[in-house]
Amino acid sequence: MTVTALDPRTALVVIDLQAGIVGAPTQPYTGAEVVTRTAELADAFRARDLPVVLVRVSFAADGSDAVPGRTQAAGRGGSLPEGWDVVVPELAGRPGDITVTKRNLGAFHGTGLDVQLRRRGVTQIVLTGIATSIGVESTARAAHEHGYHVTLATDAMSDLSSEAHDHSIERIFPRLGEPGTTAEILELLAKTHG
Repeated sequence: MTVTALDPRTALVVIDLQAGIVGAPTQPYTGAEVVTRTAELADAFRARDLPVVLVRVSFAADGSDAVPGRTQAAGRGGSLPEGWDVVVPELAGRPGDITVTKRNLGAFHGTGLDVQLRRRGVTQIVLTGIATSIGVESTARAAHEHGYHVTLATDAMSDLSSEAHDHSIERIFPRLGEPGTTAEILELLAKTHG
């Protein structure tokens, strides 16, 4: 199944395309490929006055605001390089974009994302980012639970392994929304939003 519809108020939600993440080795697409495709989508959304949300993950230098629990997640105990949490320049700094900082895997819990979307009348989100099975999947699950229609730009996301990416694409995402390539989403956007 591919993407079939985009609501009148659809937002692009970009997960963790920031300096310290896009340079890491990812599969099946490189960080650069994900950024390029996401930038294409962002430009198309902006041209139609549809919201673009740039989500970044960040923690205090000492990790004191990292998610609790026994995990090996970043932000605990070790130091992160300066600027690791800055959104990549290909996406950042555009007027009207919404920036959300998260401290969790997903972009909804503990942030104002839901309020930002609802205030703008958003009923559907298109998701991109890194990593497919972590931040993107967590956000997709929460978006679905919050009652949003979810579209997943499957070639504008990548993961630490192809297996993890494929598992989310093939097994999890069909339960949460509709997948589509960047080209398919852009084509549908042009048809439904001029």
